[in-house]
Amino acid sequence: MSEMLDRAFSPAMLGALPLKNRILKAATYEGKSPGGVPGDELARFHREIVAGGVAMTTIGFCTTEADGRINDQMMWLHEGVREPLTRMIAELKALAPGVKVSGQISHCGNFSKIRKMQRLKRPLGPSRGFNMLGAASGAPFAGAMTLADIDYLVKTYADAATFMKAVGFDAAEIHFGHGYGLSQFISPKTNRRTDEYGGSLENRMRLPLRALEAVKSAVGEDFPILGKMNMTDGVRDGVHLPEAIEIASLFDRGGIDALICSGGTSSYNPMVYFRGDSLAQGMLEQQSNPIARLGLKLIGSRMFRDYPYYENYFLEDAKKIRDRVNCQMVYIGGCTELSSLEQVMKEGFDFVQLGRPLIKDPNYVKHAMADPGYKNGCTHCNRCATLIEAPGGIYCPLNR
Repeated sequence: MSEMLDRAFSPAMLGALPLKNRILKAATYEGKSPGGVPGDELARFHREIVAGGVAMTTIGFCTTEADGRINDQMMWLHEGVREPLTRMIAELKALAPGVKVSGQISHCGNFSKIRKMQRLKRPLGPSRGFNMLGAASGAPFAGAMTLADIDYLVKTYADAATFMKAVGFDAAEIHFGHGYGLSQFISPKTNRRTDEYGGSLENRMRLPLRALEAVKSAVGEDFPILGKMNMTDGVRDGVHLPEAIEIASLFDRGGIDALICSGGTSSYNPMVYFRGDSLAQGMLEQQSNPIARLGLKLIGSRMFRDYPYYENYFLEDAKKIRDRVNCQMVYIGGCTELSSLEQVMKEGFDFVQLGRPLIKDPNYVKHAMADPGYKNGCTHCNRCATLIEAPGGIYCPLNR
Protein backbone atom coordinates (compact mmCIF):
# COMPACT_ATOMS: atom_id res chain seq x y z
CA MET A 1 0.00 0.00 0.00
CA SER A 2 1.28 3.49 -0.84
CA GLU A 3 2.21 5.99 1.84
CA MET A 4 -0.85 8.16 1.12
CA LEU A 5 -3.29 5.24 1.14
CA ASP A 6 -1.73 4.08 4.38
CA ARG A 7 -2.46 7.54 5.77
CA ALA A 8 -6.07 7.33 4.59
CA PHE A 9 -6.64 4.00 6.33
CA SER A 10 -4.75 4.82 9.55
CA PRO A 11 -6.27 6.17 12.79
CA ALA A 12 -6.75 9.92 13.18
CA MET A 13 -8.36 12.43 15.51
CA LEU A 14 -11.38 14.51 14.50
CA GLY A 15 -11.15 17.22 17.09
CA ALA A 16 -11.23 15.27 20.36
CA LEU A 17 -12.81 12.20 18.72
CA PRO A 18 -10.58 9.22 17.80
CA LEU A 19 -11.40 7.63 14.44
CA LYS A 20 -10.04 4.33 13.14
CA ASN A 21 -9.35 5.76 9.67
CA ARG A 22 -9.99 8.90 7.61
CA ILE A 23 -12.93 7.65 5.52
CA LEU A 24 -16.34 9.05 6.48
CA LYS A 25 -19.79 8.37 5.09
CA ALA A 26 -21.19 11.63 3.70
CA ALA A 27 -24.57 12.90 4.83
CA THR A 28 -27.06 11.83 2.18
CA TYR A 29 -30.81 11.83 2.58
CA GLU A 30 -31.76 8.19 2.06
CA GLY A 31 -35.56 8.41 2.16
CA LYS A 32 -35.72 5.57 4.70
CA SER A 33 -37.65 7.16 7.57
CA PRO A 34 -41.33 6.48 6.83
CA GLY A 35 -43.55 8.87 8.73
CA GLY A 36 -40.41 10.65 9.92
CA VAL A 37 -39.31 7.71 12.09
CA PRO A 38 -35.94 6.01 11.49
CA GLY A 39 -36.96 2.55 10.36
CA ASP A 40 -35.48 -0.83 9.57
CA GLU A 41 -34.41 0.21 6.08
CA LEU A 42 -32.37 3.13 7.42
CA ALA A 43 -30.74 0.89 10.03
CA ARG A 44 -29.98 -1.77 7.42
CA PHE A 45 -28.43 0.84 5.10
CA HIS A 46 -26.06 2.16 7.76
CA ARG A 47 -25.28 -1.33 9.07
CA GLU A 48 -23.87 -2.19 5.65
CA ILE A 49 -21.84 1.03 5.62
CA VAL A 50 -20.25 0.57 9.06
CA ALA A 51 -19.61 -3.14 8.49
CA GLY A 52 -17.70 -2.11 5.36
CA GLY A 53 -15.03 -0.33 7.37
CA VAL A 54 -15.72 3.42 7.44
CA ALA A 55 -14.57 5.30 10.52
CA MET A 56 -17.80 7.27 10.88
CA THR A 57 -21.18 7.17 9.19
CA THR A 58 -23.45 10.22 9.00
CA ILE A 59 -27.22 10.13 9.24
CA GLY A 60 -28.30 12.90 6.90
CA PHE A 61 -30.88 15.65 7.24
CA CYS A 62 -31.93 15.34 10.87
CA THR A 63 -34.14 18.41 11.05
CA THR A 64 -34.34 20.63 14.10
CA GLU A 65 -38.15 20.83 14.07
CA ALA A 66 -41.12 19.35 12.26
CA ASP A 67 -41.47 22.39 10.01
CA GLY A 68 -37.82 22.11 9.01
CA ARG A 69 -38.50 19.05 6.86
CA ILE A 70 -38.67 19.02 3.09
CA ASN A 71 -41.30 16.28 3.11
CA ASP A 72 -43.32 14.36 5.69
CA GLN A 73 -40.99 11.36 5.53
CA MET A 74 -37.96 13.25 6.83
CA MET A 75 -36.90 12.72 10.40
CA TRP A 76 -37.02 15.52 12.91
CA LEU A 77 -35.38 15.31 16.31
CA HIS A 78 -37.97 14.93 19.06
CA GLU A 79 -39.00 12.49 21.77
CA GLY A 80 -40.93 10.34 19.32
CA VAL A 81 -37.69 9.15 17.68
CA ARG A 82 -35.55 8.88 20.82
CA GLU A 83 -35.99 5.13 21.32
CA PRO A 84 -35.55 3.96 17.68
CA LEU A 85 -32.64 6.34 17.10
CA THR A 86 -30.89 5.33 20.33
CA ARG A 87 -31.36 1.66 19.44
CA MET A 88 -30.08 2.09 15.90
CA ILE A 89 -26.93 3.96 16.94
CA ALA A 90 -26.18 1.36 19.62
CA GLU A 91 -26.62 -1.44 17.06
CA LEU A 92 -24.22 0.23 14.63
CA LYS A 93 -21.55 0.58 17.30
CA ALA A 94 -22.00 -3.00 18.44
CA LEU A 95 -21.72 -4.29 14.88
CA ALA A 96 -18.51 -2.39 14.09
CA PRO A 97 -16.48 -1.75 17.25
CA GLY A 98 -14.77 1.62 17.15
CA VAL A 99 -17.10 3.11 14.56
CA LYS A 100 -18.55 6.55 15.25
CA VAL A 101 -21.90 7.98 14.23
CA SER A 102 -22.56 11.58 13.24
CA GLY A 103 -25.85 13.30 12.56
CA GLN A 104 -26.44 16.17 10.18
CA ILE A 105 -28.43 18.99 11.80
CA SER A 106 -30.52 20.63 9.12
CA HIS A 107 -33.49 22.87 8.40
CA CYS A 108 -35.17 23.42 5.04
CA GLY A 109 -35.96 27.10 5.57
CA ASN A 110 -38.18 28.26 2.70
CA PHE A 111 -37.69 25.15 0.53
CA SER A 112 -40.39 22.65 1.52
CA LYS A 113 -43.18 20.62 -0.04
CA ILE A 114 -45.06 20.09 3.23
CA ARG A 115 -48.53 21.59 2.82
CA LYS A 116 -49.77 21.29 6.41
CA MET A 117 -47.10 22.50 8.79
CA GLN A 118 -47.25 22.05 12.55
CA ARG A 119 -46.09 25.40 13.93
CA LEU A 120 -46.09 27.66 10.88
CA LYS A 121 -48.62 28.59 8.22
CA ARG A 122 -45.98 28.46 5.47
CA PRO A 123 -42.25 27.78 5.24
CA LEU A 124 -40.06 30.68 6.30
CA GLY A 125 -36.66 31.86 5.07
CA PRO A 126 -34.71 35.08 5.23
CA SER A 127 -37.02 36.81 2.73
CA ARG A 128 -40.41 36.32 1.16
CA GLY A 129 -40.32 34.40 -2.08
CA PHE A 130 -41.51 31.59 -4.30
CA ASN A 131 -41.32 28.09 -2.81
CA MET A 132 -40.45 26.19 -5.97
CA LEU A 133 -40.59 22.78 -4.33
CA GLY A 134 -43.95 23.42 -2.70
CA ALA A 135 -45.70 24.87 -5.72
CA ALA A 136 -46.93 21.52 -6.99
CA SER A 137 -48.14 20.59 -3.49
CA GLY A 138 -50.25 23.70 -2.99
CA ALA A 139 -47.68 25.65 -0.95
CA PRO A 140 -46.09 28.00 -3.50
CA PHE A 141 -45.15 30.88 -1.19
CA ALA A 142 -42.60 31.30 1.57
CA GLY A 143 -42.54 34.04 4.18
CA ALA A 144 -39.76 36.01 5.85
CA MET A 145 -38.64 35.21 9.38
CA THR A 146 -39.18 37.79 12.07
CA LEU A 147 -36.48 38.38 14.69
CA ALA A 148 -38.51 36.18 17.05
CA ASP A 149 -38.57 33.43 14.41
CA ILE A 150 -34.78 33.65 14.10
CA ASP A 151 -34.32 33.41 17.87
CA TYR A 152 -36.63 30.39 17.91
CA LEU A 153 -34.67 28.73 15.10
CA VAL A 154 -31.39 29.16 16.98
CA LYS A 155 -32.97 27.49 20.00
CA THR A 156 -34.05 24.52 17.85
CA TYR A 157 -30.42 24.02 16.82
CA ALA A 158 -29.32 23.96 20.45
CA ASP A 159 -32.13 21.57 21.37
CA ALA A 160 -31.33 19.31 18.42
CA ALA A 161 -27.66 19.14 19.40
CA THR A 162 -28.53 18.31 23.01
CA PHE A 163 -30.86 15.56 21.80
CA MET A 164 -28.25 14.13 19.43
CA LYS A 165 -25.62 13.83 22.13
CA ALA A 166 -28.17 12.22 24.48
CA VAL A 167 -29.14 9.46 22.02
CA GLY A 168 -25.56 8.43 21.30
CA PHE A 169 -24.25 10.46 18.37
CA ASP A 170 -20.49 11.14 18.53
CA ALA A 171 -20.41 14.28 16.36
CA ALA A 172 -22.72 16.71 14.60
CA GLU A 173 -22.57 18.14 11.11
CA ILE A 174 -24.37 21.45 10.62
CA HIS A 175 -25.72 21.91 7.09
CA PHE A 176 -24.76 25.43 6.02
CA GLY A 177 -24.98 24.68 2.30
CA HIS A 178 -26.96 23.50 -0.72
CA GLY A 179 -29.63 26.19 -0.49
CA TYR A 180 -31.28 24.99 2.72
CA GLY A 181 -32.22 27.14 5.72
CA LEU A 182 -28.89 28.53 6.93
CA SER A 183 -27.54 28.65 3.40
CA GLN A 184 -30.48 30.86 2.44
CA PHE A 185 -29.27 33.46 4.95
CA ILE A 186 -25.66 33.23 3.75
CA SER A 187 -26.48 33.66 0.07
CA PRO A 188 -27.27 37.12 -1.35
CA LYS A 189 -29.43 35.31 -3.92
CA THR A 190 -32.03 34.41 -1.29
CA ASN A 191 -31.29 36.89 1.50
CA ARG A 192 -32.71 40.31 0.65
CA ARG A 193 -33.16 41.50 4.24
CA THR A 194 -32.31 45.07 5.23
CA ASP A 195 -31.90 44.47 8.97
CA GLU A 196 -28.95 43.08 10.91
CA TYR A 197 -29.40 39.67 9.25
CA GLY A 198 -29.06 40.89 5.66
CA GLY A 199 -26.86 42.91 3.36
CA SER A 200 -23.18 42.64 4.28
CA LEU A 201 -21.46 39.29 4.66
CA GLU A 202 -21.12 39.97 8.38
CA ASN A 203 -24.88 40.36 8.64
CA ARG A 204 -25.70 37.38 6.41
CA MET A 205 -23.42 35.22 8.57
CA ARG A 206 -24.99 36.35 11.84
CA LEU A 207 -27.59 33.54 12.01
CA PRO A 208 -25.27 30.70 10.86
CA LEU A 209 -22.68 31.76 13.43
CA ARG A 210 -25.35 31.98 16.13
CA ALA A 211 -26.46 28.46 15.23
CA LEU A 212 -22.86 27.23 15.44
CA GLU A 213 -22.37 28.88 18.82
CA ALA A 214 -25.63 27.42 20.12
CA VAL A 215 -24.68 23.90 19.02
CA LYS A 216 -21.19 24.16 20.50
CA SER A 217 -22.57 25.42 23.82
CA ALA A 218 -25.09 22.58 23.90
CA VAL A 219 -22.62 19.71 23.38
CA GLY A 220 -19.33 20.90 24.88
CA GLU A 221 -15.75 20.82 23.65
CA ASP A 222 -15.37 17.02 23.40
CA PHE A 223 -18.12 16.67 20.77
CA PRO A 224 -16.84 17.62 17.30
CA ILE A 225 -18.85 19.99 15.12
CA LEU A 226 -18.43 19.76 11.37
CA GLY A 227 -19.93 22.22 8.91
CA LYS A 228 -20.93 21.61 5.30
CA MET A 229 -20.69 24.84 3.34
CA ASN A 230 -20.87 26.05 -0.25
CA MET A 231 -17.83 27.17 -2.20
CA THR A 232 -20.29 28.34 -4.85
CA ASP A 233 -24.07 28.45 -5.07
CA GLY A 234 -23.84 27.84 -8.81
CA VAL A 235 -26.01 30.89 -9.60
CA ARG A 236 -24.98 34.35 -10.74
CA ASP A 237 -26.20 36.31 -7.70
CA GLY A 238 -25.14 33.75 -5.10
CA VAL A 239 -22.01 32.93 -3.14
CA HIS A 240 -18.84 32.30 -5.14
CA LEU A 241 -15.34 31.22 -4.14
CA PRO A 242 -13.81 34.58 -3.06
CA GLU A 243 -16.66 35.17 -0.62
CA ALA A 244 -16.72 31.49 0.35
CA ILE A 245 -13.12 31.80 1.53
CA GLU A 246 -14.20 34.60 3.87
CA ILE A 247 -17.19 32.53 5.01
CA ALA A 248 -14.88 29.63 5.85
CA SER A 249 -12.66 31.98 7.83
CA LEU A 250 -15.64 33.15 9.86
CA PHE A 251 -16.64 29.57 10.65
CA ASP A 252 -13.04 28.83 11.61
CA ARG A 253 -12.96 31.77 14.01
CA GLY A 254 -16.36 30.68 15.30
CA GLY A 255 -14.84 27.43 16.56
CA ILE A 256 -15.88 24.90 13.93
CA ASP A 257 -13.85 21.69 14.25
CA ALA A 258 -13.92 20.75 10.56
CA LEU A 259 -15.24 22.10 7.27
CA ILE A 260 -16.73 20.13 4.39
CA CYS A 261 -16.55 22.27 1.25
CA SER A 262 -19.23 21.53 -1.32
CA GLY A 263 -21.26 23.63 -3.74
CA GLY A 264 -24.55 24.06 -5.58
CA THR A 265 -28.14 24.48 -4.45
CA SER A 266 -31.02 22.03 -4.43
CA SER A 267 -33.42 24.77 -5.50
CA TYR A 268 -31.40 26.30 -8.37
CA ASN A 269 -28.45 24.20 -9.46
CA PRO A 270 -28.00 20.80 -7.77
CA MET A 271 -25.78 19.33 -10.49
CA VAL A 272 -22.86 21.40 -9.18
CA TYR A 273 -22.48 18.86 -6.38
CA PHE A 274 -23.81 15.75 -8.12
CA ARG A 275 -21.85 15.95 -11.40
CA GLY A 276 -22.36 13.23 -13.98
CA ASP A 277 -25.66 12.20 -15.54
CA SER A 278 -28.63 14.52 -15.13
CA LEU A 279 -31.17 13.84 -12.38
CA ALA A 280 -34.02 15.05 -14.60
CA GLN A 281 -35.09 11.79 -16.24
CA GLY A 282 -34.89 9.73 -13.05
CA MET A 283 -36.88 12.29 -11.08
CA LEU A 284 -39.47 12.43 -13.84
CA GLU A 285 -39.87 8.66 -13.68
CA GLN A 286 -40.39 8.77 -9.90
CA GLN A 287 -42.70 11.77 -9.82
CA SER A 288 -46.42 11.00 -9.40
CA ASN A 289 -47.65 14.58 -8.97
CA PRO A 290 -48.91 15.74 -12.41
CA ILE A 291 -48.03 19.39 -11.76
CA ALA A 292 -44.51 18.47 -10.68
CA ARG A 293 -44.13 16.22 -13.71
CA LEU A 294 -45.13 19.08 -15.99
CA GLY A 295 -42.67 21.38 -14.25
CA LEU A 296 -39.85 18.88 -14.70
CA LYS A 297 -40.66 18.56 -18.38
CA LEU A 298 -40.68 22.34 -18.84
CA ILE A 299 -37.65 23.42 -16.78
CA GLY A 300 -35.79 20.19 -16.02
CA SER A 301 -33.04 20.87 -18.54
CA ARG A 302 -32.46 24.36 -17.09
CA MET A 303 -32.48 23.22 -13.46
CA PHE A 304 -30.35 20.13 -14.03
CA ARG A 305 -27.54 21.58 -16.07
CA ASP A 306 -24.73 19.68 -17.72
CA TYR A 307 -21.78 19.21 -15.36
CA PRO A 308 -19.65 16.31 -16.62
CA TYR A 309 -18.11 14.18 -13.91
CA TYR A 310 -14.39 14.11 -13.29
CA GLU A 311 -12.44 12.91 -10.30
CA ASN A 312 -11.85 15.30 -7.37
CA TYR A 313 -13.93 18.04 -9.00
CA PHE A 314 -13.96 20.26 -5.89
CA LEU A 315 -10.29 19.82 -5.02
CA GLU A 316 -8.74 22.96 -6.51
CA ASP A 317 -11.28 25.26 -4.87
CA ALA A 318 -11.18 23.37 -1.58
CA LYS A 319 -7.40 23.82 -1.47
CA LYS A 320 -7.89 27.60 -1.45
CA ILE A 321 -10.09 27.31 1.63
CA ARG A 322 -7.65 24.85 3.20
CA ASP A 323 -4.93 27.48 2.88
CA ARG A 324 -7.02 30.07 4.73
CA VAL A 325 -8.28 28.16 7.79
CA ASN A 326 -6.78 26.42 10.80
CA CYS A 327 -9.63 23.95 11.40
CA GLN A 328 -9.56 20.45 10.00
CA MET A 329 -10.69 19.87 6.42
CA VAL A 330 -12.91 17.09 5.12
CA TYR A 331 -12.77 16.63 1.35
CA ILE A 332 -15.91 15.77 -0.59
CA GLY A 333 -16.54 15.64 -4.33
CA GLY A 334 -15.65 12.92 -6.81
CA CYS A 335 -13.14 10.94 -4.81
CA THR A 336 -14.03 7.53 -6.22
CA GLU A 337 -10.76 6.00 -7.43
CA LEU A 338 -7.90 5.15 -5.08
CA SER A 339 -5.58 7.43 -7.03
CA SER A 340 -7.95 10.29 -6.19
CA LEU A 341 -7.91 9.33 -2.52
CA GLU A 342 -4.12 9.38 -2.64
CA GLN A 343 -4.18 12.85 -4.17
CA VAL A 344 -6.51 14.21 -1.49
CA MET A 345 -4.29 12.79 1.25
CA LYS A 346 -1.18 14.22 -0.43
CA GLU A 347 -2.80 17.66 -0.45
CA GLY A 348 -3.09 17.49 3.33
CA PHE A 349 -6.82 17.07 3.81
CA ASP A 350 -7.61 15.40 7.10
CA PHE A 351 -10.58 13.25 6.06
CA VAL A 352 -12.64 12.27 3.03
CA GLN A 353 -16.41 11.98 2.88
CA LEU A 354 -17.83 9.51 0.37
CA GLY A 355 -21.43 9.32 -0.78
CA ARG A 356 -22.15 7.58 -4.08
CA PRO A 357 -19.08 5.28 -3.91
CA LEU A 358 -20.38 3.85 -0.61
CA ILE A 359 -23.89 3.46 -1.97
CA LYS A 360 -22.37 1.46 -4.83
CA ASP A 361 -20.06 -0.54 -2.54
CA PRO A 362 -20.59 -0.29 1.23
CA ASN A 363 -17.41 -2.38 1.61
CA TYR A 364 -15.28 0.28 -0.10
CA VAL A 365 -12.81 0.54 2.80
CA LYS A 366 -12.36 -3.20 3.31
CA HIS A 367 -11.99 -3.82 -0.42
CA ALA A 368 -9.58 -0.90 -0.93
CA MET A 369 -7.40 -1.96 2.01
CA ALA A 370 -7.19 -5.51 0.67
CA ASP A 371 -6.64 -4.70 -3.00
CA PRO A 372 -4.46 -1.80 -4.26
CA GLY A 373 -6.06 -2.27 -7.70
CA TYR A 374 -9.60 -1.88 -6.34
CA LYS A 375 -12.15 -0.26 -8.65
CA ASN A 376 -15.36 1.02 -7.11
CA GLY A 377 -17.68 0.72 -10.10
CA CYS A 378 -19.82 3.83 -9.54
CA THR A 379 -20.70 5.28 -12.95
CA HIS A 380 -22.08 8.58 -11.56
CA CYS A 381 -25.41 7.90 -13.24
CA ASN A 382 -27.05 9.57 -10.22
CA ARG A 383 -30.04 7.23 -10.32
CA CYS A 384 -29.55 6.59 -6.59
CA ALA A 385 -30.27 10.26 -5.86
CA THR A 386 -33.52 10.21 -7.83
CA LEU A 387 -34.93 7.43 -5.61
CA ILE A 388 -35.24 9.39 -2.35
CA GLU A 389 -39.04 9.29 -2.51
CA ALA A 390 -39.29 5.81 -4.02
CA PRO A 391 -40.61 2.99 -1.81
CA GLY A 392 -37.78 1.95 0.48
CA GLY A 393 -35.60 4.93 -0.43
CA ILE A 394 -32.30 5.06 -2.26
CA TYR A 395 -30.21 2.20 -3.55
CA CYS A 396 -27.68 1.63 -6.33
CA PRO A 397 -29.50 0.34 -9.44
CA LEU A 398 -26.22 -1.21 -10.62
CA ASN A 399 -26.40 -3.58 -7.66
CA ARG A 400 -29.88 -4.89 -8.49
